Amino acid sequence: MDQPDTLQRIAVIGTSCSGKTTLARTLAGHIDVPHIQLDTLHWLPNWQSRTLAEFQSLTAAAIAAERWVLDGNYSQVRPIIWRRATALIWLNYAFPVVFWRALKRTVRRAATREELFAGNRETFRQSFFSRDSILLWVLQTYHRRRREYPQLFKEPQFSHLHVIEFQSPRQTALFVAQVAKQG
Repeated sequence: MDQPDTLQRIAVIGTSCSGKTTLARTLAGHIDVPHIQLDTLHWLPNWQSRTLAEFQSLTAAAIAAERWVLDGNYSQVRPIIWRRATALIWLNYAFPVVFWRALKRTVRRAATREELFAGNRETFRQSFFSRDSILLWVLQTYHRRRREYPQLFKEPQFSHLHVIEFQSPRQTALFVAQVAKQG
């Protein structure tokens, strides 16, 4: 926080449902920079993925700006983003916190038929009785991400990144309050 250049281009990472988008949107508002949501760049209608080339191109164009806050974990575009980012904020919360958030969010979205990216919506069937379930995805990826990220942070091509790890929503809230004060 002491170095203004540190928060020029922030990538918010963490397991699905940890609060990446909420944090990124909030930070972007406080420091008055664009918010980039990778899910919006990735998904087409009917939960179809963009081609890799298109996704990479859209991501590169989105992060060409001098300042931004981005959220997402897509390994297909990670090198593009991390090379350009100045800071990574890792929401490394305990599994019960993340899974509870995933469950609440999934039920709310399915019940309200909330529109997501490209008109897509979560359904109870998809969320609870499908291999495409976000809850199953959280179960499958949570521990892998916790092992994977520290190793990635050590790679020489990412040594320029200022990594900020939050292990609780309280730590994150204190950081946001500090940014808001300085904003």
